[in-house]
Formats: sequence, C-alpha cells, structure tokens
Amino acid sequence: MEKRIDYEKQAALLKALAHPVRLQIMHVLLTEGCRNVRCIENKTGVSQSCISQHLQRLRAAHLVEAERVGNEVYYRASSSRTADLMADLMGEELHTYVL
Repeated sequence: MEKRIDYEKQAALLKALAHPVRLQIMHVLLTEGCRNVRCIENKTGVSQSCISQHLQRLRAAHLVEAERVGNEVYYRASSSRTADLMADLMGEELHTYVL
C-alpha cells in the first residue's frame, strides 16, 4: 500500500516557520525549553507584542503548546518532528534540544 502524503499539511508547516522571528522563537524554545514571552523577548531582542503575534501563528500551526501557570503563559515546542526539522535547518544535533 502506497503512503499518501498530505502536501497541503506539509506546506502549512513550512509556511508557519517561514519567518525569521518565528524561526528564532522556535530555536529559543528548543534550546532553552519552556519559556514565557518575557524570557523569549530577552533572548531574541524582539518586542513582546511581536513575539505574541508570532506565537499565535505557531500555536495555530500546532508547532507550539502553551500552559498557563498563574498569570504567566509558558510555551514549548510541541513535537519531536518539528525539532528534527529545526535541527536540520540550523545544522545542530537533535539531542541538544529540549522537548
């Protein structure tokens, strides 16, 4: 039986990552672990409002998960598949990432 590839789904994944700020956010989440917007801002130098907008896109694409703890929301990469892709893109070893 031939494996069916969902090209639309794969294109949506790549489209969600196809912005330098979103790549930077994903890289921070994978190298630093679960983070809130303030921590991501400190690591990237990008404003909180900009980060929040990009996190919304990443969440919509199911690349990032969020967990509310009190008044803070913490984000983390949602799948090892995304980590594999990011490791290839960044030329890094997968075992150095936090999932």
